[in-house]
Amino acid sequence: MLGEGKVAHPAMSGNGTTAGDDPLQTAVWRLRSRACWADAAALLPPDTAAGSMQRAALLVERCLYAEQGWQEAEDALRTAEALAHTDEERGAAACERGHLAYTATVHGVRDRVDEARAALGRAAALIHPESPARALLDFRRGLLAENLTRSPQAARAAYRRAHTAAAAHSDDLLLSFTWRHLAGLALRDGEIAEARHGFAESLRIREELGYLVGTAPALASLADAEVEPEASRLREEARRLFRLLGGVPTWLGRQLAPPAATA
Repeated sequence: MLGEGKVAHPAMSGNGTTAGDDPLQTAVWRLRSRACWADAAALLPPDTAAGSMQRAALLVERCLYAEQGWQEAEDALRTAEALAHTDEERGAAACERGHLAYTATVHGVRDRVDEARAALGRAAALIHPESPARALLDFRRGLLAENLTRSPQAARAAYRRAHTAAAAHSDDLLLSFTWRHLAGLALRDGEIAEARHGFAESLRIREELGYLVGTAPALASLADAEVEPEASRLREEARRLFRLLGGVPTWLGRQLAPPAATA
């Protein structure tokens, strides 16, 4: 599993509760959930620490899902790093720096694994252990362990820490990611029932949140743990959403390609 990133839910407040009374954040969330990251980022103020960090996170996520906009993401991240003044802000910027380096590495743009590891380590030193931001950091350290250093046990431990913290802070979107990645490890180990449960929870949360860009990957993952004819039905629904969003996420196309016909 390539591993999705996770931007802090723009329609959520810091403690994970719905911030539906904020028209700006609601608009950002609607655009971002439909793969319109650049449009969402354009709504945010670039000259504040919070606005610049959210802009950078959105543009880094576009790199992961669409494999484009690398320079824009780098520029936005440099701005966020320059405007960060507190340890929490500097830690968030370092976490995003690590995620961009991870994304460039897994997509084969350039090997930046050392940069990813160093940046996430710097984030761990800056972000307080009880901070809600720690959950996202643990999740991304899990991605690094699973997909770059090939350490499934370390990945599982990091995902579980992130899962526990996300639940404690009512961060449903992050829970959809931790459920999915823990389920992926369970599937590798042959734990089909556990994998099916985790994938189903991830899909349920994403559908409830209206996280359209993450729904097709969730459908495809659940299909891998299901039997026919349900598996085919889920994959066809994933293909429909994939086409609707213009082939995003790009890496899902390979997973959803129909099997080659045999002579």
